[in-house]
Amino acid sequence: MKYKILLFSLLVFLVPAFVAAEDLEALCAQISSSTASCQNLSSADCRATLEKCAAYYDAQSAEIAKDLTKTAAQKNTLQNAVSGLKKKITSLEGQINKGTLMVKGLNLQINDTAVSINKTEVKIEDSQQQIIGILRAIYREDKKPSLVILLEGDLSDFFSNVAHLENLNAKVSDLLESTTNLKEYLQGQKTKMDSEKTQLQKTIQIQNLQKKENEQNKKQQETNLKLTEAQYQAQQKEKATADKNASAIKARIFELVGVSNAPTFGQAVEIAKYVSGLTGVRPALLLAVLTQESSLGKNVGQCYVTDLATGSGTNLSGTAARQRVMNPKSIPTFITLTESLGMDYKKTPVSCWIPMYSGGVPYGWGGAMGPAQFIASTWSLYKEKVAQIIGMVANPWNIRNAFLASGLLLKDNGALTSESVAAAKYYCGGNYRRSECKTYANSVLRYAAQYEADIKAIGG
Repeated sequence: MKYKILLFSLLVFLVPAFVAAEDLEALCAQISSSTASCQNLSSADCRATLEKCAAYYDAQSAEIAKDLTKTAAQKNTLQNAVSGLKKKITSLEGQINKGTLMVKGLNLQINDTAVSINKTEVKIEDSQQQIIGILRAIYREDKKPSLVILLEGDLSDFFSNVAHLENLNAKVSDLLESTTNLKEYLQGQKTKMDSEKTQLQKTIQIQNLQKKENEQNKKQQETNLKLTEAQYQAQQKEKATADKNASAIKARIFELVGVSNAPTFGQAVEIAKYVSGLTGVRPALLLAVLTQESSLGKNVGQCYVTDLATGSGTNLSGTAARQRVMNPKSIPTFITLTESLGMDYKKTPVSCWIPMYSGGVPYGWGGAMGPAQFIASTWSLYKEKVAQIIGMVANPWNIRNAFLASGLLLKDNGALTSESVAAAKYYCGGNYRRSECKTYANSVLRYAAQYEADIKAIGG
């Protein structure tokens, strides 16, 4: 996936090796693949170019992250669809199995009913034969001549015999009627069960068709899920590449910072981890604070303090006067510190005053020192703590010492409870609730979020 940004016209000054690149993507790829940062360019121009490339790769990573979120949502939707179809198939299988068992039960009942009908038909036939025999006997008795009846015996026996035959005929007739009714009932039950069986078999056929359709849908959704998973993995790979490129570019920026013995980005991460182990402050937050304060050591101050009485001074070139470079109360501490480190306070850069006014009256001072931008009085509170840990004199211009002092100060400011409050206090001290302090803290947390991703990208 390509995330192209047109090459800015200001890059036309680059050496011939870079002029052929048509856009920023090709330029940054060329820089990333070369062993040197940017040949034939000044340090300032090289840093500017590398920063553009770092921003490009960060933007690329952020864009891919959006696509990853969309793809992950698609994966979840497809997985839910597959899961739903599996449940439907399982439900249909249960219904089919239940229906099949019911058909088997009906078959048994139908067979039993058919047997009962056959037995009833036999009983009906027997009853009919009995009635025929009885009727023939009655008929024979009725046809006997009176003389024969008298000769056979007692007349009362004759009439008793006829009455018995008629009574027996009535009972057998009742039995025949009852048996015939039973047969009709059984035949009705058999017809009803046959109908139920036929309907149940049709239902089972429909359920089998539904099951087959769901299985086909499930296979299709699983195929789609595999395609989405492949796309997801490809996007993950692209993002990892973008993060790796961004980290590599930032490592080169780190190598160009204006501090002696400046570490690479990977080394800075290790320092931050070391400080985190001592203080509990998150490594990404430490990197973010030093980025906010001095762009990770690139800008350790643009002013010199020259007037010990007023705290005024000049810019580094000495061509412009600067007000409120350092609070006069801090100057003696600053001079003592620089002398203890073998430095000339007149040639040691510190931060300039950021013009701020309240009711037309200026407030605040410059004078912050080194990568962590401590003022002299604050450094005095932490230099012994740092010295005890490192086993030597603490130096606010040493980036490793600056990391450690920042970690200690952030911890004391409550970073383990609220990073936002700790960052605001780092910038504003006790007046950390002012709006500009919150703005500073929000900026630090944004840097921290990006550094967290960078640290993961390099396997940190």
